[in-house]
Amino acid sequence: MAAVLRERTGREAVSPSRRRPPDARTKRKGFHSRRSRTLFLLMLPGLGYFLVFHYGALVGNVIAFKDYVPFDGIWGSPWVGLDNFQRMFQDTEFWDAVLNTLWIAVLQIVFYFPVPLALALLLHSLTWSTVRRFVQSVAYLPHFISWVIVVALFQQVLGDTGLVNSYLGDAGLSTVDIIGNPDAFKPLTVAQVIWKDAGWGTIIFLAALSQVDEQQYEAAAIDGAGPWRRFWHVTLPAIRPVIVLLLIMRLGDILSVGFEQMLLQRDAVGPQAAEIIDTFVYYRGIIGGDYGFAAAAGLFKGVIGAVLVYAANKVAHRLGEQGVYK
Repeated sequence: MAAVLRERTGREAVSPSRRRPPDARTKRKGFHSRRSRTLFLLMLPGLGYFLVFHYGALVGNVIAFKDYVPFDGIWGSPWVGLDNFQRMFQDTEFWDAVLNTLWIAVLQIVFYFPVPLALALLLHSLTWSTVRRFVQSVAYLPHFISWVIVVALFQQVLGDTGLVNSYLGDAGLSTVDIIGNPDAFKPLTVAQVIWKDAGWGTIIFLAALSQVDEQQYEAAAIDGAGPWRRFWHVTLPAIRPVIVLLLIMRLGDILSVGFEQMLLQRDAVGPQAAEIIDTFVYYRGIIGGDYGFAAAAGLFKGVIGAVLVYAANKVAHRLGEQGVYK
Protein backbone atom coordinates (compact mmCIF):
# COMPACT_ATOMS: atom_id res chain seq x y z
CA MET A 1 0.00 0.00 0.00
CA ALA A 2 2.85 2.37 0.87
CA ALA A 3 4.54 1.55 -2.45
CA VAL A 4 1.37 2.43 -4.37
CA LEU A 5 1.08 5.76 -2.55
CA ARG A 6 4.73 6.53 -3.29
CA GLU A 7 4.15 5.89 -6.98
CA ARG A 8 1.04 8.14 -7.07
CA THR A 9 2.24 11.03 -4.90
CA GLY A 10 5.98 10.83 -5.40
CA ARG A 11 6.61 10.87 -1.68
CA GLU A 12 6.48 8.48 1.19
CA ALA A 13 3.16 8.20 3.02
CA VAL A 14 3.22 9.11 6.66
CA SER A 15 1.21 6.95 8.99
CA PRO A 16 -0.92 8.59 11.70
CA SER A 17 1.39 7.27 14.38
CA ARG A 18 4.40 8.99 12.74
CA ARG A 19 2.83 12.44 12.32
CA ARG A 20 4.63 15.31 14.05
CA PRO A 21 3.09 16.67 17.25
CA PRO A 22 1.72 20.25 17.12
CA ASP A 23 4.43 22.87 17.44
CA ALA A 24 4.70 25.46 20.22
CA ARG A 25 2.93 28.12 18.13
CA THR A 26 -0.14 25.93 17.72
CA LYS A 27 -0.17 25.18 21.44
CA ARG A 28 0.06 28.89 22.31
CA LYS A 29 -2.74 29.68 19.91
CA GLY A 30 -4.98 27.07 21.52
CA PHE A 31 -4.07 28.33 24.99
CA HIS A 32 -4.89 31.94 24.12
CA SER A 33 -8.16 30.85 22.52
CA ARG A 34 -9.26 29.01 25.67
CA ARG A 35 -8.04 31.88 27.85
CA SER A 36 -9.97 34.42 25.77
CA ARG A 37 -13.16 32.37 26.11
CA THR A 38 -12.68 32.20 29.88
CA LEU A 39 -12.08 35.94 30.18
CA PHE A 40 -15.10 36.64 27.99
CA LEU A 41 -17.30 34.48 30.21
CA LEU A 42 -16.02 36.32 33.28
CA MET A 43 -16.79 39.63 31.57
CA LEU A 44 -20.39 38.71 30.68
CA PRO A 45 -22.01 39.62 34.06
CA GLY A 46 -20.46 43.10 34.08
CA LEU A 47 -21.26 43.59 30.41
CA GLY A 48 -24.87 42.53 31.01
CA TYR A 49 -25.14 44.98 33.92
CA PHE A 50 -24.03 47.92 31.78
CA LEU A 51 -26.20 46.88 28.84
CA VAL A 52 -29.36 46.58 30.95
CA PHE A 53 -28.99 49.29 33.60
CA HIS A 54 -26.96 51.90 31.68
CA TYR A 55 -27.40 51.59 27.92
CA GLY A 56 -30.85 50.00 28.08
CA ALA A 57 -32.02 52.64 30.52
CA LEU A 58 -31.23 55.34 27.94
CA VAL A 59 -34.48 54.41 26.20
CA GLY A 60 -36.33 55.87 29.18
CA ASN A 61 -35.03 59.35 28.29
CA VAL A 62 -37.89 59.56 25.81
CA ILE A 63 -40.19 60.59 28.69
CA ALA A 64 -38.39 63.95 28.67
CA PHE A 65 -40.42 64.68 25.52
CA LYS A 66 -43.68 63.36 26.94
CA ASP A 67 -46.21 64.12 29.64
CA TYR A 68 -45.34 60.86 31.33
CA VAL A 69 -48.04 59.09 33.32
CA PRO A 70 -46.88 55.86 35.01
CA PHE A 71 -50.24 54.13 34.48
CA ASP A 72 -50.13 54.83 30.73
CA GLY A 73 -46.51 53.74 30.36
CA ILE A 74 -43.76 55.25 28.26
CA TRP A 75 -45.41 54.68 24.89
CA GLY A 76 -48.94 55.42 26.03
CA SER A 77 -48.15 58.84 27.52
CA PRO A 78 -48.93 61.86 25.30
CA TRP A 79 -46.12 63.47 23.33
CA VAL A 80 -45.38 67.11 24.29
CA GLY A 81 -42.18 67.75 22.34
CA LEU A 82 -39.89 70.36 23.91
CA ASP A 83 -42.49 71.62 26.40
CA ASN A 84 -40.64 70.09 29.38
CA PHE A 85 -37.39 71.76 28.33
CA GLN A 86 -39.14 75.13 27.92
CA ARG A 87 -40.57 74.87 31.42
CA MET A 88 -37.16 73.80 32.74
CA PHE A 89 -35.30 76.76 31.22
CA GLN A 90 -37.93 79.16 32.60
CA ASP A 91 -37.76 77.70 36.12
CA THR A 92 -35.67 79.82 38.48
CA GLU A 93 -35.32 76.95 40.96
CA PHE A 94 -33.67 74.84 38.27
CA TRP A 95 -31.07 77.53 37.56
CA ASP A 96 -30.45 77.93 41.29
CA ALA A 97 -29.73 74.20 41.43
CA VAL A 98 -27.41 74.46 38.41
CA LEU A 99 -25.54 77.36 40.00
CA ASN A 100 -25.13 75.52 43.30
CA THR A 101 -23.92 72.42 41.44
CA LEU A 102 -21.33 74.40 39.49
CA TRP A 103 -20.06 76.20 42.60
CA ILE A 104 -19.60 72.96 44.52
CA ALA A 105 -18.02 71.24 41.48
CA VAL A 106 -15.50 74.07 40.99
CA LEU A 107 -14.61 74.05 44.69
CA GLN A 108 -14.06 70.29 44.57
CA ILE A 109 -11.81 70.52 41.50
CA VAL A 110 -9.75 73.36 42.96
CA PHE A 111 -9.42 72.11 46.53
CA TYR A 112 -10.08 68.36 46.43
CA PHE A 113 -8.43 67.25 43.18
CA PRO A 114 -4.83 68.18 44.25
CA VAL A 115 -5.15 66.54 47.67
CA PRO A 116 -4.89 62.86 46.53
CA LEU A 117 -1.84 63.78 44.44
CA ALA A 118 -0.15 65.53 47.36
CA LEU A 119 -0.98 62.63 49.68
CA ALA A 120 0.32 60.12 47.13
CA LEU A 121 3.61 62.04 46.85
CA LEU A 122 3.90 62.05 50.64
CA LEU A 123 3.24 58.31 50.88
CA HIS A 124 5.63 57.60 48.01
CA SER A 125 8.40 59.48 49.81
CA LEU A 126 8.10 57.35 52.96
CA THR A 127 10.95 54.85 53.16
CA TRP A 128 9.55 52.73 55.99
CA SER A 129 7.13 50.30 54.37
CA THR A 130 5.41 49.54 57.67
CA VAL A 131 4.61 53.19 58.30
CA ARG A 132 3.48 53.66 54.71
CA ARG A 133 1.09 50.70 54.84
CA PHE A 134 -0.35 51.94 58.13
CA VAL A 135 -0.94 55.46 56.78
CA GLN A 136 -2.48 54.04 53.61
CA SER A 137 -4.88 51.84 55.58
CA VAL A 138 -5.95 54.77 57.77
CA ALA A 139 -6.40 57.02 54.72
CA TYR A 140 -8.41 54.40 52.77
CA LEU A 141 -10.78 53.59 55.63
CA PRO A 142 -13.17 56.61 55.34
CA HIS A 143 -13.98 55.69 51.73
CA PHE A 144 -15.84 52.60 52.94
CA ILE A 145 -17.98 54.56 55.41
CA SER A 146 -21.43 55.51 54.11
CA TRP A 147 -22.41 59.14 53.74
CA VAL A 148 -25.03 58.69 56.45
CA ILE A 149 -22.29 57.99 59.00
CA VAL A 150 -19.98 60.69 57.61
CA VAL A 151 -22.66 63.39 57.89
CA ALA A 152 -23.56 62.16 61.37
CA LEU A 153 -19.89 62.37 62.45
CA PHE A 154 -19.58 65.93 61.17
CA GLN A 155 -22.79 66.86 62.96
CA GLN A 156 -21.47 65.42 66.21
CA VAL A 157 -18.29 67.47 65.86
CA LEU A 158 -19.42 70.71 64.16
CA GLY A 159 -23.16 70.80 64.91
CA ASP A 160 -24.98 73.22 67.18
CA THR A 161 -24.57 70.84 70.13
CA GLY A 162 -21.44 69.19 68.78
CA LEU A 163 -18.03 68.63 70.30
CA VAL A 164 -16.53 71.94 69.15
CA ASN A 165 -19.39 74.02 70.55
CA SER A 166 -19.24 72.10 73.81
CA TYR A 167 -15.60 73.11 74.27
CA LEU A 168 -16.37 76.69 73.26
CA GLY A 169 -19.26 76.83 75.73
CA ASP A 170 -17.12 75.44 78.55
CA ALA A 171 -14.48 78.07 77.77
CA GLY A 172 -17.05 80.85 77.93
CA LEU A 173 -16.86 81.62 74.19
CA SER A 174 -19.73 82.05 71.76
CA THR A 175 -20.79 78.94 69.87
CA VAL A 176 -20.96 78.58 66.10
CA ASP A 177 -23.35 76.29 64.24
CA ILE A 178 -21.27 75.37 61.18
CA ILE A 179 -23.53 72.54 60.03
CA GLY A 180 -26.65 74.71 59.89
CA ASN A 181 -24.93 77.76 58.36
CA PRO A 182 -25.86 78.13 54.64
CA ASP A 183 -22.79 80.30 53.96
CA ALA A 184 -20.43 77.59 55.24
CA PHE A 185 -22.24 74.72 53.55
CA LYS A 186 -20.28 74.59 50.28
CA PRO A 187 -16.80 74.64 51.89
CA LEU A 188 -18.07 72.10 54.41
CA THR A 189 -19.12 69.67 51.66
CA VAL A 190 -15.66 69.94 50.08
CA ALA A 191 -14.05 69.21 53.46
CA GLN A 192 -16.27 66.16 53.82
CA VAL A 193 -15.28 64.86 50.38
CA ILE A 194 -11.58 65.41 51.15
CA TRP A 195 -11.84 63.53 54.45
CA LYS A 196 -13.79 60.67 52.92
CA ASP A 197 -12.20 60.08 49.50
CA ALA A 198 -8.75 61.69 49.44
CA GLY A 199 -7.06 58.50 50.62
CA TRP A 200 -8.89 56.35 48.10
CA GLY A 201 -7.95 58.75 45.31
CA THR A 202 -4.25 58.17 45.95
CA ILE A 203 -4.37 54.61 44.59
CA ILE A 204 -4.08 55.58 40.92
CA PHE A 205 -1.43 58.22 41.64
CA LEU A 206 0.63 55.76 43.69
CA ALA A 207 0.45 53.26 40.83
CA ALA A 208 1.69 55.95 38.42
CA LEU A 209 4.48 57.01 40.79
CA SER A 210 5.69 53.43 41.11
CA GLN A 211 6.42 53.42 37.36
CA VAL A 212 8.83 56.37 37.55
CA ASP A 213 12.43 55.27 37.03
CA GLU A 214 14.45 55.83 40.20
CA GLN A 215 17.57 56.43 38.11
CA GLN A 216 16.03 59.67 36.88
CA TYR A 217 15.79 60.93 40.45
CA GLU A 218 19.40 59.90 41.08
CA ALA A 219 20.60 61.62 37.92
CA ALA A 220 18.67 64.79 38.78
CA ALA A 221 20.10 64.78 42.32
CA ILE A 222 23.63 64.39 40.96
CA ASP A 223 23.02 67.38 38.69
CA GLY A 224 22.11 69.42 41.76
CA ALA A 225 18.33 69.39 41.46
CA GLY A 226 16.51 69.87 44.75
CA PRO A 227 13.21 68.19 45.78
CA TRP A 228 11.05 70.81 44.05
CA ARG A 229 13.00 70.67 40.77
CA ARG A 230 12.95 66.84 40.85
CA PHE A 231 9.20 66.97 41.27
CA TRP A 232 8.76 69.53 38.49
CA HIS A 233 11.11 67.93 35.93
CA VAL A 234 10.88 64.20 36.77
CA THR A 235 7.75 63.32 38.73
CA LEU A 236 5.24 65.65 37.10
CA PRO A 237 6.07 64.76 33.45
CA ALA A 238 5.88 61.06 34.33
CA ILE A 239 2.42 61.22 35.91
CA ARG A 240 1.02 64.04 33.76
CA PRO A 241 -0.97 61.67 31.47
CA VAL A 242 -2.69 60.18 34.53
CA ILE A 243 -3.51 63.64 35.90
CA VAL A 244 -4.97 64.73 32.55
CA LEU A 245 -7.01 61.53 32.27
CA LEU A 246 -8.48 61.88 35.76
CA LEU A 247 -9.19 65.57 35.23
CA ILE A 248 -11.09 64.84 32.00
CA MET A 249 -13.15 62.17 33.72
CA ARG A 250 -13.85 64.56 36.60
CA LEU A 251 -15.01 67.25 34.18
CA GLY A 252 -17.41 64.77 32.58
CA ASP A 253 -18.87 64.11 36.02
CA ILE A 254 -18.76 67.75 37.10
CA LEU A 255 -22.54 68.06 37.51
CA SER A 256 -22.63 65.03 39.85
CA VAL A 257 -21.39 66.34 43.19
CA GLY A 258 -22.87 63.78 45.55
CA PHE A 259 -26.61 63.13 45.66
CA GLU A 260 -26.67 61.32 48.99
CA GLN A 261 -24.33 63.82 50.66
CA MET A 262 -26.49 66.78 49.63
CA LEU A 263 -29.82 65.08 50.31
CA LEU A 264 -28.85 64.31 53.91
CA GLN A 265 -27.93 67.95 54.63
CA ARG A 266 -30.47 69.78 52.48
CA ASP A 267 -33.02 70.26 55.26
CA ALA A 268 -30.40 71.65 57.66
CA VAL A 269 -29.36 74.58 55.43
CA GLY A 270 -32.31 74.86 53.04
CA PRO A 271 -32.64 74.30 49.29
CA GLN A 272 -31.16 77.70 48.43
CA ALA A 273 -27.75 76.51 49.59
CA ALA A 274 -27.93 72.71 49.12
CA GLU A 275 -30.16 72.13 46.10
CA ILE A 276 -28.21 70.54 43.23
CA ILE A 277 -29.42 69.05 39.95
CA ASP A 278 -29.68 65.52 41.35
CA THR A 279 -31.76 66.55 44.36
CA PHE A 280 -33.84 68.84 42.13
CA VAL A 281 -34.62 65.88 39.86
CA TYR A 282 -35.46 63.73 42.88
CA TYR A 283 -37.89 66.18 44.46
CA ARG A 284 -39.54 67.19 41.18
CA GLY A 285 -39.73 63.70 39.71
CA ILE A 286 -40.00 61.13 42.49
CA ILE A 287 -41.59 63.31 45.17
CA GLY A 288 -43.52 65.77 42.98
CA GLY A 289 -44.55 63.30 40.27
CA ASP A 290 -43.46 65.54 37.37
CA TYR A 291 -41.50 62.76 35.71
CA GLY A 292 -41.16 64.34 32.25
CA PHE A 293 -39.81 67.59 33.68
CA ALA A 294 -37.31 65.72 35.90
CA ALA A 295 -36.21 63.54 32.97
CA ALA A 296 -35.57 66.68 30.91
CA ALA A 297 -33.35 68.06 33.70
CA GLY A 298 -31.47 64.77 33.94
CA LEU A 299 -31.00 64.64 30.15
CA PHE A 300 -29.70 68.22 30.19
CA LYS A 301 -27.14 67.21 32.80
CA GLY A 302 -26.00 64.21 30.74
CA VAL A 303 -25.61 66.24 27.55
CA ILE A 304 -23.55 68.91 29.32
CA GLY A 305 -21.29 66.21 30.80
CA ALA A 306 -20.75 64.61 27.38
CA VAL A 307 -19.90 67.99 25.82
CA LEU A 308 -17.39 68.73 28.59
CA VAL A 309 -15.67 65.37 28.13
CA TYR A 310 -15.44 65.91 24.36
CA ALA A 311 -14.09 69.45 24.75
CA ALA A 312 -11.58 68.50 27.46
CA ASN A 313 -10.36 65.56 25.39
CA LYS A 314 -9.83 67.86 22.39
CA VAL A 315 -7.84 70.29 24.54
CA ALA A 316 -5.72 67.42 25.85
CA HIS A 317 -4.90 66.36 22.28
CA ARG A 318 -3.94 69.94 21.40
CA LEU A 319 -1.55 69.96 24.38
CA GLY A 320 0.04 66.70 23.24
CA GLU A 321 -1.61 64.40 25.77
CA GLN A 322 -3.35 61.13 24.97
CA GLY A 323 -6.67 61.94 26.65
CA VAL A 324 -9.49 59.45 27.17
CA TYR A 325 -9.83 58.42 23.51
CA LYS A 326 -8.23 59.32 20.20
